[in-house]
Formats: sequence, structure tokens, C-alpha cells
Amino acid sequence: MNKSETLFQEAVTVMPGGVNSPVRAFGSVGTTPRFIKSAKGAYLYDEDGSRYIDYVGSWGPMILGHAKEAVIDSVVDACKRGLSFGAATAIEVEMARLVCELIPSIEMVRMVNSGTEAVMSAIRLARGYTGRNKIIKFTGCYHGHSDGLLVKAGSGVMTAGVPDSLGVPAGCTKDTLSAEYNNLNTVTEHFQRCGEEIAAVIVEPVAANMGVVAPKPGFLKGLRSICEEYGALLIFDEVITGFRLGIDGAQGYYGVKPDLTTFGKIIGGGMPVGAYGGRREIMELVSPVGGVYQAGTLSGNPVAMAAGVTQLTILKEHPEYYTELNEKADKFYCNMQEILKKSGYSWQVNHVGSLGCLYFTETEVTDYESAKTSDTEAFAAYCKHMMAHGVYLAPSQFEAMFLSLAHTEEILNETLKIMEQYFLAGCR
Repeated sequence: MNKSETLFQEAVTVMPGGVNSPVRAFGSVGTTPRFIKSAKGAYLYDEDGSRYIDYVGSWGPMILGHAKEAVIDSVVDACKRGLSFGAATAIEVEMARLVCELIPSIEMVRMVNSGTEAVMSAIRLARGYTGRNKIIKFTGCYHGHSDGLLVKAGSGVMTAGVPDSLGVPAGCTKDTLSAEYNNLNTVTEHFQRCGEEIAAVIVEPVAANMGVVAPKPGFLKGLRSICEEYGALLIFDEVITGFRLGIDGAQGYYGVKPDLTTFGKIIGGGMPVGAYGGRREIMELVSPVGGVYQAGTLSGNPVAMAAGVTQLTILKEHPEYYTELNEKADKFYCNMQEILKKSGYSWQVNHVGSLGCLYFTETEVTDYESAKTSDTEAFAAYCKHMMAHGVYLAPSQFEAMFLSLAHTEEILNETLKIMEQYFLAGCR
């Protein structure tokens, strides 16, 4: 028994499922988690000393690669000055100014501690600003684990949300309406029925929690128009896409300005942090200026801010990094599709920039229902093979792959070779 298996046996006795987040559990692919000891560049190293090419990247924020020297140095320097003060600092002002400079739709920003907290706060703000209660979310889009957003569509898009977790009272989701991603008609139907009650539409501009699903042409602009017509706010959840598709996020990539935007750990260089921001007139409703209460003792933590400022400054000063990363990703994901064709499989490869997903289905994936046609058992076999050959993937068919600047052409070609061997061998 290796060290990871031994640790997992101990972990299940003291942590639910042996993990601190369900996305780290490997039961769905028939194996146990690797316990990671360190990371550098494009690689993870587990407690047994095994090396893996990493396509999770701490679920997105490691766009520069793991343990980027400049980021680590800034964190070490910040730690020497103190881990937390619970007081205002210059570095959080620098971070706020940087975010406002880089994201055209943001005039003011509030730091929080996670993407979940950012979304929860943005929705409260939208309700406070509009004086309305209902929100629209899209089936298959994940916005954190706050009660009101743990919702599935139920029997139809005209039905109010049904809680998707034990412990969530039905009353918490009664104002959450579900629509179909990439289907503007389902959004319009909600507004025609109760538009004066809808405070906001929240969307992942690229749906990256049912694999990777790009918005169809006109979808995001259509949401913008509908919200303007009915006086609702448009919220972009850019926890995954923010500062990854480009320095101005998905909203710059697609040319659509939301009213509010939420971010997660990518603005902290991978450290625990989040933020939400938008137009000044909206953000000035947040306490202590306005009547929408939101607080956090650790918000704007100086260590996380130091990491984030360093990473975002590097990306700001090197716009060519995005060109390099996206071109490299285009080639990589296209080569994945070519391997499938060569092997005789009709499975789908979706990607937007450095985000990608291999779906084990012959159906074009454009929304939650088409994503669910995937053969999860086939994915599990594939995932186990890749892990056994040193490629670290998320243990779920419905998670994204993340490339970083540390993924060289040589590393990507090594990955493709392992994949090709698997598919050419008839997936054995």
C-alpha cells in the first residue's frame, strides 16, 4: 500500500469521505485521491514521490504554473510582516485599483475570501439595488454552495428551484429560477411571467462546471439586452474565466459588459480569496456606505493580496502571455480531437482558450442536457489510465482541464502520446 492509500484510510476516519471538498474525491473513477506534497511549474508530486502533469491547476488559478518564483517571493515577504491584521492595508488598495483598471465594467470592488462568498454577496447586492427578490441561474452552472444557488431545474424551466442538497430549506430556493444555458427563450419566458420580480441573471459566461460549454453567438449579448429591458442586473460569475481567457476576462473576450462580476482564487495567485465588483452606483450600496450588509474579518488578507497583485501585474505587463497560452491550447485541443478521429471515436472536445473538456459522447455538447449524455464509465476508465501514466486530471467527466504557461509543447506532446496510446489500443 502506498502513502496516498495509507493517508486516505486515515483521512476517511476524520474527514467526510476523506476529503475537504467533494471534487477531490476519486470514488467516481474507481480509485483513491493522490495526496500531493509539492508542485512546481506544470507538475504535481505526491507523497510517494510520483510526478504528474497537472491539468487541474488548483481548479484554475495557476495560470503562471505552480510555485512561480516571483509570486512565492511576494508571499514570503508578506508573511514576514504578519499573516493577518484584521485592519486596512495598502496592498488591498493596490489590488482594488488594479482590478478596476483591468476590468472595464468594474468601478469599485470588495474583497472577500472565496468565490462562493463573492457570488452570495453579489446576489444580495443585486436584490438590494433593484428591490426585487428573484434571480435566474442556468442549469449546469455552479456558483458556489450557498443555499439559494444549490438548485436544479426540476421538471421544467418554468418551475421554481428545487433544493439540490439536503439541509437546504425549500424556502431558500423559492426565488431561484432555472433556465437553459444557451437558450434565450427560457430566459425570456421567466421575464415575461414575472419580470418585475427578477433582480438579476447570473451566468458563467463560459460554462465550466459541466465540462466546458461555450456561449453560442448572441447568447451573452441577448442576456444583456433582456436585463436592460426589464431593469434587472446581469452578473458574470468569472471565478473560472476571470483573468484566464484574457486580462479583462470573458467579458473582454466576448465584448459584453455585466453589471456585477465575481472572482475567485485566481486574483490571489491560488490563495483563498474572492472579490465582487461593478458600477459605482451599485457598489456604493454595500456597507458601510450603503444598506447592503457584507463583512469579513479576513477579507483583503495581506498575504493573499500580495500573491494576487504579483500575479496580475505579471499578466498585465505581458499581454503576449495570453496569445501564447491560447495558441498553445488551440493546438493541444485540436490534436486531441484528431487523435479521436484517428482512433475511430466520435467523442467531443470542447474548448475556449486554455479551458477544455473531452466528453465521452457523440452528441454535440451545448448545454447541461447534452453534457449529461456522456458515458461516465468510459471517462472513469480513461481517467484511471491517464493517472496511472502520470497525467493528473479532475476525477469527473464534468470538470474542465486547465492549461498554464508552464505547460511546454514538450509536456503537451507527452500528454497527447499517452492519450493516443490509450485510444489506439481500443481504450483498454
